[in-house]
Amino acid sequence: MEKVRVEREIGGQTFSLETGFIAKQAGACVIAQYGDSVVLNAVTSGSPREGIDFFPLMCDYRERFAAAGKFPGGFLKREGRPSTKDTLTSRLTDRPIRPLFPKGFHDEVMCQSTVVASDGLNDGDVIAMNGIAAALHISPLPFSGPIASVRIGRIDGQLVTFPTVEDLEESDLDMIVSGSLEEILMIEGFAREMPEEEMVEAILYAHEGIKQVCELQNELYGKCDVVKQEFVEPEDDGLADILIEKYSSDFKAAQLTEGKQNRADAVNVVKGRIKEDMIPDPEAEDAICSKALGAALYKLESKVIRQLIIEGTRPDGRSHDELRNIECHVDVLPRVHGSAVFQRGETQALVTVTLGTSKDEQRVDGITDTYSKKFMLDYNFPGYSVGEAKPNRGPGRREIGHGMLAERSVKAVLPDPEDFPYTIRVISDITESNGSSSQASVCGATLGLMAAGVPIKNPVAGISIGLVQEGDQNILLTDIQGAEDHFGDMDFKVAGTQKGITGIQLDLKINGISEQVIRDSLAQAKEARIEIMREMIRTIDRPRAETSQYAPRLIRVNIAPDKIGALIGPGGKNIRHIQESTGTVVEVDDEGTVTIASTNAEWAEEARGLVEAYTATVQVGKIYEGSISSIKDFGIFVEILPGRDGLCHISELSEHYISNISAAVNEGDVVKVKCIGVDDHDRVKLSRKAALEELGEEDDWEPQERSENDGERRERRPRRDGDRRGGGGGRRRRRD
Repeated sequence: MEKVRVEREIGGQTFSLETGFIAKQAGACVIAQYGDSVVLNAVTSGSPREGIDFFPLMCDYRERFAAAGKFPGGFLKREGRPSTKDTLTSRLTDRPIRPLFPKGFHDEVMCQSTVVASDGLNDGDVIAMNGIAAALHISPLPFSGPIASVRIGRIDGQLVTFPTVEDLEESDLDMIVSGSLEEILMIEGFAREMPEEEMVEAILYAHEGIKQVCELQNELYGKCDVVKQEFVEPEDDGLADILIEKYSSDFKAAQLTEGKQNRADAVNVVKGRIKEDMIPDPEAEDAICSKALGAALYKLESKVIRQLIIEGTRPDGRSHDELRNIECHVDVLPRVHGSAVFQRGETQALVTVTLGTSKDEQRVDGITDTYSKKFMLDYNFPGYSVGEAKPNRGPGRREIGHGMLAERSVKAVLPDPEDFPYTIRVISDITESNGSSSQASVCGATLGLMAAGVPIKNPVAGISIGLVQEGDQNILLTDIQGAEDHFGDMDFKVAGTQKGITGIQLDLKINGISEQVIRDSLAQAKEARIEIMREMIRTIDRPRAETSQYAPRLIRVNIAPDKIGALIGPGGKNIRHIQESTGTVVEVDDEGTVTIASTNAEWAEEARGLVEAYTATVQVGKIYEGSISSIKDFGIFVEILPGRDGLCHISELSEHYISNISAAVNEGDVVKVKCIGVDDHDRVKLSRKAALEELGEEDDWEPQERSENDGERRERRPRRDGDRRGGGGGRRRRRD
């Protein structure tokens, strides 16, 4: 195949798709480029594994540091396990393409995207999503393309297609929308409390860009000699129809059992009876295959649940727009900085909040930049939450995806770091699950943050809207549970405040939904979200005024950047002294922002005083109280600031005659002095006499008698202004 390239200007830059040059042994390979960011996208397939009853689609996205001219961090200078960004993009790629393969198609399909060049402005994620979609479109696989994906931002009220990384820093919206020429297939987006109507406008705007990319893919398809693989869905053996006719009523009664576990037990009883009826003798020659019976039972269950919903009765007896029972609790754990439990139906999230300093920030090393995260939300889904006996193996793709959805949905309402400088970590442990656990994490995180004293701008709640589509009938379901998600057609998660949406995620099992379904879903989600928030604020109506007594107290002090050295001191002497003497943790950045952390407010204030003292500028005319650090014949040195001495000459010590300073004071004595000058070499001149005069205090030093040598000293003193060698050049006379 010869090289084929198509391109079109979209969003102010050229988007190109190219095939026939790289990876020619793959099933299909498309080089997708936007700006100077280039992603290699390869699709391969293999025969289905024996006995497989699902579609083993695998999407894998990887960023190579070499794409941006960087070396990976760490000891081994090569990429290792996929980063969080890689995992999230792999999920994004998978979600819109999976529904477009025919039912019953079980071939192994591998979609691999590698970022091979990055301009640091255009993210590779959406480029990869379009590259894989284009590769599937021109591949022999039975894929119902074209589909395309577009990122949308909004800057100063103006929607932007394919915003750059820099654009997104100024944008109040970051949303990726996937779709066909006719309908929307997938949404993943985050906003700063965007009203529903404006969100719909952004989705429709994105669809216009989607159409352009789809047309570009069709242009590529037209220039390639594409021969699509024929796929015929396996013939129905009619077993499912038999089960539906004979056992629908029994199955329906079991599905209406109250409680998830009781319902599962009732369903299993019916399934067991069906198995005994249909396969009385498993060893018989004409016995029904257990796998075939399992597939038929799945169709029976799907049929019954969907029919119940169409008839107006959900498995747990709720109406279509009714929420499950909600319970909210805070302060459920001792010692932690914040805790909460959010329960909706049989889904429960136990949330803990930890507050830390800048040392606790998470460093993220990416190909575009390296940055620190001050807010993290980790989602855990142990097996016991669904009654399964399985070990914890660390977070998988699902856990990472759900955690990031909750994290970014809550992030929009966090206070500015300048106002609340803590590093914040939220952990959501799903302790019970029957659907919508990610949105339970959003609600639980809000409760936990308010209990921890984090001054969030508004409470955030999340809800999931489901869909059962039969012909022209679209039935929307509020707060879907596990079975409704599994056998339904849509999972539309929406999180937000009373003002608007902060997080949105749409996943489908059908080939798309219309604008009207999107509008109705967002409206229904808003009603549910407001109702949930009412229950949440009954438990805690606002963030606590103070953080936990076990949380560090943070104080911020701004110093001039040229004073950083004075604060740190030689070899870290000064900052170490502050930390050791006050029991605090002191951090300073390159801009001069000093953060003091302590569990004791008094210690923190003491440390603040020392920081200010170490970095203070000596002011001429100001009176200081300091200790005498050393005594000389010609005067005393007084430490007026930590680490900063000044000289009080013998002539400025007292209004009385002083001949022997050591007889008047000792090292360590505290004296009041006035700064009377700072010379060009930053040497400080002090006066005790001037300080006493300004304060109106009496000089309590005793006068001293003059010695016989005093006159000699007074006679010799003026010679210092002239020729110290007395015109001779001989050695200076040694004092007796």
